[in-house]
Amino acid sequence: MRLLLLDRDGVINHESPEFIKSPEEWRPISGSMGAISRANQLGFQVVVVSNQSGIGRELLSIEALNQIHNRMLDEVIRHGGNISAIFFCPHLPDQACRCRKPRTGLFESIQKRLGTKLDQAYYVGDRLSDIKAAQKIGALPMLVKTGHGEQTLAELPKHGGIQVFRDL
Repeated sequence: MRLLLLDRDGVINHESPEFIKSPEEWRPISGSMGAISRANQLGFQVVVVSNQSGIGRELLSIEALNQIHNRMLDEVIRHGGNISAIFFCPHLPDQACRCRKPRTGLFESIQKRLGTKLDQAYYVGDRLSDIKAAQKIGALPMLVKTGHGEQTLAELPKHGGIQVFRDL
């Protein structure tokens, strides 16, 4: 199985400093829906892996997050693509959970649920925590310049062998 792991905010959709709290606030980055569809056509199973501390901050509920994800899934389907699963961490950064990236708990859940190792997966993100998570699980890290990508790129020492792309 060819696996493409994607961060959500800043990779698939535009970021918001106040968090994405409703389906109306969720706006895809130009070309991201088509990129997911093309990945599917190339044989990739696409899985979203996202920190969603807005839940822990009580800025949105699980129900609201599900509505946001349903909008995203509908948009991907409308463009001929498919997202197989969405894994998210609802915890605050200081809660020391196992699932918040760059920790690997979400990825362990993905391996268990999909019955596959992630050492051949590609992981696309826009933050240093995404790059670190990919490296910890043995996936191939890829950085996009959208979202926080430009800032992250400036923090990386000579790209550290990480592939960098304009967008998804």
